[in-house]
Amino acid sequence: MTIQEIIDRTRELVDEREAARILDNSPGTLSVWRSTGRYNLPFLKIGRNVRYRRTDLEAWLKKRTRENGATA
Repeated sequence: MTIQEIIDRTRELVDEREAARILDNSPGTLSVWRSTGRYNLPFLKIGRNVRYRRTDLEAWLKKRTRENGATA
């Protein structure tokens, strides 16, 4: 793996605050979702740090997109 590949992969990871901003939620909400398993939103645990992949956040949002008001 080259240095550039490592840099590119690191840029894809965002911290909890940035993930919350992208999802228009609070970091506390994301923490609750992780601990309760309420939503299947993938995350990485690196030591004490929680990170999210931008691609996972985008895929999660896309999956939750609705064409009408039905919630089922």
